[in-house]
Amino acid sequence: MTGNAFKVWALHLGVLAALLAAQFVLPAYHNGNLARIMVLAVYAMGFNIAFGYTGLLSLGHALFFGAGLYGMGMLVALAGWGAGAALTAGIAAGGAMALAVGLLALRTAGVSFMIVTLMFAQAGYLTILYYTPYTRGEEGIVIDRAARVLLGFDLSDDGVRYFAAFALFAAALLVKLALVRSPFGRVMVAMRENEERSRMLGYDPFRIKLAALVLSGIYAGAAGAAYGLLFGYVGASFASIQYSILPLLYVLLGGAGTVLGPFLGAALMFYLIDLASGITTAHLLVVGVALLVLVLFAPKGILGALRDRGLKWLP
Repeated sequence: MTGNAFKVWALHLGVLAALLAAQFVLPAYHNGNLARIMVLAVYAMGFNIAFGYTGLLSLGHALFFGAGLYGMGMLVALAGWGAGAALTAGIAAGGAMALAVGLLALRTAGVSFMIVTLMFAQAGYLTILYYTPYTRGEEGIVIDRAARVLLGFDLSDDGVRYFAAFALFAAALLVKLALVRSPFGRVMVAMRENEERSRMLGYDPFRIKLAALVLSGIYAGAAGAAYGLLFGYVGASFASIQYSILPLLYVLLGGAGTVLGPFLGAALMFYLIDLASGITTAHLLVVGVALLVLVLFAPKGILGALRDRGLKWLP
């Protein structure tokens, strides 16, 4: 193992060790927040695969998150499925939705791609509201505590929920780290930097982008299904445009094209909103000012700026 590879693995395993230890030292309030942040960070990781590494700026990721959320929630509430089977179905729903959208949306590029993905997401949101007898619309679906048992563990318990969120986050982080350091990960970056040159080298941009979008959808679906299962609620608001913008903000804040950027961005954004809400009702103004400062002084995000200023080995 080279020196840089050792640094990469030491950093990411160190972050996981710190998160594991946090369960035993932080108060219950922050444990609950961290569990939520870790699940949302998995969602942002998926967005980062498409945007940060492949250059696909999607405004429709709430559709994939919502597919995982409702794919799990409706099967549990309406069909009586167990948590494990419903979780798997939710992950598959996110990937399948990304595949279906990708086959159509990837025929466009740039601003057109953004608009098309936004239209698909809005159509999904309106579909949820239209089929209220099944989805319960804005009222949402409350997942019974009895249905939130996975492998004998009660996911409604605070401690179990934290470890379940940590397990999901750890698996997603390590898989993504291996992915971006693999040959396919290098091809994704090449696609982002110069698509035409990649085509000349024999790569098919459509297939590479579609594969990246499907992987992104799987991550989003896993986050959505886990979110509903861990926190016991499935609602239409999670499929709204807000949940397409949030992962973009997390990635921009933490650093697009970095493995840990989505987690850092999700944590900072979550606590920035939390702290600002306790000071003023105009908490979104505080968030906006913070993002403006970031864009001006660190346009590549926090970890992106650190990588440019010395940490060249940071993936």
